[in-house]
Amino acid sequence: MTGLIGKKLGMTSIFTDAGESVACTIVEAGPCYVTQVKTEDDKDGYDAVQLGFGERKEKNLSKALLGHLKKSGSQGVSKIKEFRDFEEEVALGDSIDVGIFEEGDIVNVTGTSKGKGFQGVVKRHGFSGVGQRSHGQHNRERAPGSVGAASYPARVFKGMRMAGRTGNKQVKVKNLRVLKVYKDKNILLIKGAVPGSNGAIIIIEK
Repeated sequence: MTGLIGKKLGMTSIFTDAGESVACTIVEAGPCYVTQVKTEDDKDGYDAVQLGFGERKEKNLSKALLGHLKKSGSQGVSKIKEFRDFEEEVALGDSIDVGIFEEGDIVNVTGTSKGKGFQGVVKRHGFSGVGQRSHGQHNRERAPGSVGAASYPARVFKGMRMAGRTGNKQVKVKNLRVLKVYKDKNILLIKGAVPGSNGAIIIIEK
């Protein structure tokens, strides 16, 4: 699957030819550097292309990673991602830019959602709350209510929707459309929202 590593820059909206305003995400996609090429005939046993994105000072890299990158002549990168069955013909040390995408392409975007800390059930799961303080509720409009059964099963089932840490998880959003491609600036405009805050690293696959 062909793809690139990119950075979410923010959101905006554009007008279509029909005059409709469409929300979209601005993504800096690439340039990415080929840091390793794996083939089924090698010891790895499968076909894949490893790409590096971003910049990082050599002093902040481990000796192992620094040696790995120098094999391809790549500079210090901040993110490495492997793409299996890469459709483009590439060689070690090549640079891949946003030109592999075209307007109208359907892509999947993977990123880490915004972390929101420990949250209650109203914010985390959309519970409506008690509302009018019925049944003797006092200052407990946002409480989850009863979570267990009677003497049987005498426990709370796994997966019960309760308070807990919200966000900060890997999320993949599928079937997003590429609206614009600015090859000179390595910028993609992708319809809709993608996971992560501004500046977050994301993976774009097609």
